[in-house]
Amino acid sequence: MNKVHIWLRAETKPHEQRTALSPKGAKKLIAAGFKVTVECSPQNIFTQEQYQDVNAEIVEQGSWVDAPKDATILGLKELPEDDFPLIHQHIYFAHAYKEQAGWQDLLLRFKRGGGELFDLEYLVDEQQRRIAAFGYWAGFAGAALSVLAWANQQQNINPPLANISSYQDKEQLLGDLKQAIRQIDTKPQLLVIGAKGRSGSGAVDLAKSLSLDVIEWDLAETKKGGPFVEITQADVFVNCVLINRDLPPFVTKELLDQPTRKLSVIVDVSCDPYGSYNPLPIYQQCTTFETPCLRIDDTNVLDLIAIDHLPSLLPKESSEDYGEQLVKHLLTLTDKSQGVWPAALDLFKRKITEI
Repeated sequence: MNKVHIWLRAETKPHEQRTALSPKGAKKLIAAGFKVTVECSPQNIFTQEQYQDVNAEIVEQGSWVDAPKDATILGLKELPEDDFPLIHQHIYFAHAYKEQAGWQDLLLRFKRGGGELFDLEYLVDEQQRRIAAFGYWAGFAGAALSVLAWANQQQNINPPLANISSYQDKEQLLGDLKQAIRQIDTKPQLLVIGAKGRSGSGAVDLAKSLSLDVIEWDLAETKKGGPFVEITQADVFVNCVLINRDLPPFVTKELLDQPTRKLSVIVDVSCDPYGSYNPLPIYQQCTTFETPCLRIDDTNVLDLIAIDHLPSLLPKESSEDYGEQLVKHLLTLTDKSQGVWPAALDLFKRKITEI
């Protein structure tokens, strides 16, 4: 039987340093008898030498288009825009199954080329839970930015954050946060909703890493239904709950307008301003690394952070964690009739019929 061939393509989305396969993951695949090819990439947080050290084959960026037809092309974010037929099996976040912009054109490329798509978003276990997710590091990074914004607010820095860059690792980020907090006489109190989930646990861990007071809320505390006046009495509110049904909002403009509000930073890790069930109906668009903060109130200062790619702040840790989760399933590609692959392929085939 031929070796399963995993081809890690270089990410082309600007500033995306994360990867679906770390050198450690590549080493595991190679030890299991897989062939692993890695494209050179100036963006990848890991170096070409780190992949070479585990005996991965190194090739030029973008050469996946000429890869052997039996190679499985692995990536994270969207393919570069083009119109040539897609002949390979691809694993990545395609953002094509909810009729997002360009979804028909993309799926037509697969249809014309005979290729197949295993969308990372839809690789799920028997409980329909994603088998790999970046949630923990989204919560960790979101809470980190909220603390940094709060510290800068205390020094009357406006905007409190601007032109954020990724960090080499968690230690560098924590070092910057500790330095920022040392400039202030007090420390912020955080309230995290969804504290028991993936992203919530990341936010809580960030707070504890800095010895901050953190209030942890989950289902029991939110069962009574919002709006929650308790949110306004924390310095920082971190929302880690993705709502998929109609519920009263966690906060409203009227609640935030109360003169007794202490809250000065909100970070919406869930970041779903376009959904009909948004629990924070006080904003309508995401923020960015270039412009992280949306000023909600100028008088009694309140800033909101809603970045939809927070794990990119820590590309090393988030890639290592995600890759460790994913590689367990990549190892089962020797038999795609088992595990998470059949359901993902069936979904792809159904979507193809809709165009």
